[in-house]
Amino acid sequence: MDSNYSKSILLMTISSLSFALMSLMVRLAGDLPLFEVILFRNFISMFISIIVIIKYRQSLWGKPENRKYLFLRALGGLVGVILYFYSINHLSLSDSTMLNKLSPFFVILFAPLFLKERLNKYQIGGIIVAFLASLLIIKPRFDIIVLPALMGLGSAVFAGFAYTIIRLLTLKGESSGTISFYFSLISFIIVLPVGLMQFVMPTTLQWIYLLGVGMFAGIGQVLLTHAYQFARASDIAPYKYLHVLFAALIGIIFLGEQIDIFSLLGSMVIIIVFIYLYKKRCV
Repeated sequence: MDSNYSKSILLMTISSLSFALMSLMVRLAGDLPLFEVILFRNFISMFISIIVIIKYRQSLWGKPENRKYLFLRALGGLVGVILYFYSINHLSLSDSTMLNKLSPFFVILFAPLFLKERLNKYQIGGIIVAFLASLLIIKPRFDIIVLPALMGLGSAVFAGFAYTIIRLLTLKGESSGTISFYFSLISFIIVLPVGLMQFVMPTTLQWIYLLGVGMFAGIGQVLLTHAYQFARASDIAPYKYLHVLFAALIGIIFLGEQIDIFSLLGSMVIIIVFIYLYKKRCV
């Protein structure tokens, strides 16, 4: 395993832990309006990105020719976050995280379109098996109750698109700080009107949780973006499944959640598929 690939795995591991802690903060924030939580997430993350940019002397606005991709990354990421936060508040932490973590499969689908990374038969087979396994988590009943699960699946689609664009931007020379800053800034601007209309004054404890949402999201986002600089998108994406492990443990320890047997089986199948794809890469 080369040093760059090892570095990307380490960055993705710490990023996954940060995002799992962010999910916990979202749940603990309680009944605060969805867009208010997202507003604070992006506001705090924006300042973390600025600190990274200043420290490493990166560009604030990026290259002119890349700005359309920076906007697409931000837009895709924002829709993914909205859908994900909704599912967090209506599903168990492990289920919402597992559905969101179908995003690596969508990275594999989007990578040939944007990055010209060839899709092999093992990846195609893995995508099919993972989708079928996700049905064990979604448990489709074709009524309104299934909506949160479909939101979680939708968050994976948009997240996969966003991560693919991150890899494209790194290949085009954009820094992790610049990419993260654009995402936070554009998301903040778009969400601001709705967030202000829905604003509810948080309690002292909720202020702490909102700070945690933004802090852990910002750290996770910068490290995730940085990880894509050292490996192909379709190779590094599987390691986001560490987020599932962290989220499940956090849900059990801090929220007293119990994992449904079908969700556990579906999650195990999806993780096994990615271990299989990883081994095929190393052969």
